[in-house]
Amino acid sequence: MSHPHPRPVALVTGGARRVGASIARTLHAAGYDLALHYRHSAGEAAALLAELERARAGSTLALQADLAAVDRLPALVDQVLTRFGQLDALVNNASAFFPTPVGSATPAQWDELFASNARAPFFLAQAAWPALREARGAIVNLVDIYAERALAEHPIYVMAKAALAAMTRTLAQDLAPEVRVNGVAPGAVLWPSDGKNYDDRATLLARTPLQRAGTPEDAASAVLWLLRDAPFVTGQIIRVDGGRTLPV
Repeated sequence: MSHPHPRPVALVTGGARRVGASIARTLHAAGYDLALHYRHSAGEAAALLAELERARAGSTLALQADLAAVDRLPALVDQVLTRFGQLDALVNNASAFFPTPVGSATPAQWDELFASNARAPFFLAQAAWPALREARGAIVNLVDIYAERALAEHPIYVMAKAALAAMTRTLAQDLAPEVRVNGVAPGAVLWPSDGKNYDDRATLLARTPLQRAGTPEDAASAVLWLLRDAPFVTGQIIRVDGGRTLPV
């Protein structure tokens, strides 16, 4: 096992905003160098990378891509290896989220939701596997507590996240023993920018034993733990939801 680069290297998809940006900051502060993928958020990506570069020069790489273009995914991994010489962690965070009520859902919506939430994570994992195997690295998939529950009027999103959960389990089996594969399923760690409208947040919090909303940092710290501090954990999906999915 060669280590051409002095620090571990992580590729984070959808890393410019929201939970992805928290994951990027958390991993970088923990000593990871970072390949940050974004699609449209060029301004946010540039600002975040400038912030990380001020903290540690030469520690980042920007990757712009539409993950729906599946034939471009191996090139993303190649760019990371060209820049850093290794890849220790893949964080599949990029995710489309919007309602698709039965009766008006379209195949185009299906394709968009499955492309980011299921298809790209699989083909990125496949492309990254040789490098991850060499590094004895790990994959973390950002799932959702709704992958195993219903979320009204979001059937295709729920199905796509359920596919990602199933992928987490099956790749944990297939990529062992060299590569670990786990998931983080956040509860309400950030109110959605679009899609579901929480009319009554107090109701949601009343169903959460810890009696507070989570933060993006709660999800990010779970990602870091799975990548760095959990060498005997694979095939698991950690719910970071304040206990909301506990049976009542």
